[in-house]
Amino acid sequence: MKKLTPDVLLSALEKLNGWELNNDRICKDFIFSDFKQAFAFMVQVALLCEKQNHHPDWSNSYNKVSIALTTHDHDGVTDLDLQIAEAIETIK
Repeated sequence: MKKLTPDVLLSALEKLNGWELNNDRICKDFIFSDFKQAFAFMVQVALLCEKQNHHPDWSNSYNKVSIALTTHDHDGVTDLDLQIAEAIETIK
């Protein structure tokens, strides 16, 4: 696994709704109707990421969940980050 080149990464991001590149991370904010829905989403994402042994940087404030994905061992975004972002999209 290696860090994706900017061209490959930008092309891949076109297929991911709302994900953006920010400082060698792909990021997205998810908005829910309330805290309960936001937290339920976070639980599902946590279980998904734990299976992959690849964990997001994230935060939660009431109904908003902000997720940032990067592969720290490779100092940037890899295919694994894209795969997890795609899987997260199926949860919402």
